[in-house]
Amino acid sequence: MVLRQEAQYDKRDDKVGVRTGTGGVRMPTAIAVTSPELVLPSPDRHTPTAAVLQSAVQSPKAYSLDDALTEMHTLIEYHGYVIVLCPASAPDSVRHRLHAIRSVLESDRIAFVRSDLPPLGLSVLALQLRQLSICDFSPGVLACAARLLSHYIYAGALLGSVAKLDRVPVTLRSHAKSWVPGAQFAVLATPRPELVKVSGGGDALLQGPGFSTKMLYAAGQLAPDWVVGDLAGAWNVQGAADVKLPAESAKWWATGKLVEFAAAIPDISVLYQLVSSVRREDCHWCGLELIGDRCAFCAAPMNTAAEPGVRALPRGAT
Repeated sequence: MVLRQEAQYDKRDDKVGVRTGTGGVRMPTAIAVTSPELVLPSPDRHTPTAAVLQSAVQSPKAYSLDDALTEMHTLIEYHGYVIVLCPASAPDSVRHRLHAIRSVLESDRIAFVRSDLPPLGLSVLALQLRQLSICDFSPGVLACAARLLSHYIYAGALLGSVAKLDRVPVTLRSHAKSWVPGAQFAVLATPRPELVKVSGGGDALLQGPGFSTKMLYAAGQLAPDWVVGDLAGAWNVQGAADVKLPAESAKWWATGKLVEFAAAIPDISVLYQLVSSVRREDCHWCGLELIGDRCAFCAAPMNTAAEPGVRALPRGAT
């Protein structure tokens, strides 16, 4: 694993494209989020925090388009590139404003990554990207890594009712059982949907990861005993930590009677090896490196047969 060292910024250097801060230290690619609740505490002094976009938090009346443009332009100037994590459940107004900002700035240095992860799972993904931002990955690879890492985050919740849950397939039988007093259900949203009844006679457990993880959990109106005891033990997690329940969680899971949890790889060296193992390509449209089948910055699909010189914007555009 290679951490970024001191480097002098050169506007002619197309490959670097990252502005240096005080003392000539190259700043990591900025990881931005649309809510302060998506920012988990840094596990060490090296992991940078995430930028909370006020353009997504505040209303257009309180935070004008000019303010939003200044906010994003400042991030680009300081970090070089910005990766914005936006939940798929975010209001259309938030997504439209983010795209308007990118369009007005005419910048190829902003990546919008939409995710179907539940709130706590998305917070974990943001933390992993923050950890990897200090490594030697290019902005294009780092942005594409969000999709890869999502498959290794086991995000779910213990629920007191699934009567209104529509983000995970729920059978009619489960709907009926959810009206029984004291009924509880364990639901896994990612990487594959699963639902089991855990109260009233059953040792049913969700199928867990086959690799070492750490679990974060956030309790709502249910006790976390089953999550930190039965589930964490069955999954053989390497520690569990209590965090604050995101305000969006009750809406996402359609009930306040819940304990949300997310188990994921905590070791930055393992995350680094995971991303490094994927073949890299150059985007035929914007020229940035990518992994997977689509560029996270310009959304162009991978096409190795295309003309390499054709690009949407010059690299110096901001």
